[in-house]
Amino acid sequence: MGSLTAVTIGVPTYRRPADLRVLIPMLLEHARLLLEHSPGSYAVRVLIIDNDPAFSARPVCEDFSSPMLCYVNEAEPGIAAVRNRAIDESWASDLLVMIDDDERPKDRWLEALISTWEQTRPALVSGRVVADYNGELDPWIAAGEFFRRRNMPTGTPIDVAAAGNVLLDLKQIRAMRVRFSTSLGLRGGEDTLFSRELHGRGGRMIWCAESVIVDQVPANRMTRRWVLVRAWSHGNAAVLNDLALASGARGRALVRLRRSLGGSARVVAGGGRFVAGLVLRSPRHQARGLRMAMRGVGMLSGALGHVHQEYARRAEVGINVAA
Repeated sequence: MGSLTAVTIGVPTYRRPADLRVLIPMLLEHARLLLEHSPGSYAVRVLIIDNDPAFSARPVCEDFSSPMLCYVNEAEPGIAAVRNRAIDESWASDLLVMIDDDERPKDRWLEALISTWEQTRPALVSGRVVADYNGELDPWIAAGEFFRRRNMPTGTPIDVAAAGNVLLDLKQIRAMRVRFSTSLGLRGGEDTLFSRELHGRGGRMIWCAESVIVDQVPANRMTRRWVLVRAWSHGNAAVLNDLALASGARGRALVRLRRSLGGSARVVAGGGRFVAGLVLRSPRHQARGLRMAMRGVGMLSGALGHVHQEYARRAEVGINVAA
């Protein structure tokens, strides 16, 4: 009999104890089912990485008596530091599976990720995310289909991945010396930069359609303002990631020029589509046009050196859009 494949399920968390109380038993059940269906093949643990200096997740973890559940506190603020801590704490594991604290795994979530990895042993497997809304969705947002995530056949190669539903082959990750960039601070985009760097170093990444998690969309995200600020933030982060991956001053200058032109084109095209939507009374064209324009504004701001701290732990001042 071969050695066990050690799996860590890592959960970054920050001041969401109620979400953890729902998620932890789900993860323990997925771990139990994997061990039951593949006896003698895996060892699994669930690791909670708490980024709250007040240790708000610790009492939640202490309420569960499972030997598979572990807790650590990461003092450095920011999701990149937490994800790196998950990698470091998984030094004895072969695989690290990450899921966010406000997500909910569907049937066969863990089994499907691991089964897909077993077939070709890629460096990364990315699963599917579907949205669950906390209340009635604004028709303007529904028309824009802003919360619809991508999906594709299992085994499809990808070149970028989010970290909310992902499996990492730690042996390959360490061999390629890829880490989440803590230089990003609290601005987000750390998973995009990580996966792009991994892909650039030759790491194979593939899609798994059968591994599904549900993203709980709270009411404060189901607004036009949030969608548009998010578009601006993503445009900003895309440029900053390009700058981080660029080589030398000339490379960064070319990124700034290219992204400035691209951002300006998005502003013009998005503004035109928004106006056309007003004329045609099309909520879809209005919504998607305005979001395109805001992403262009974010790209321009990134090219000019502005850094948007999307996850700053304070009240953010943003644009004001009537809902």
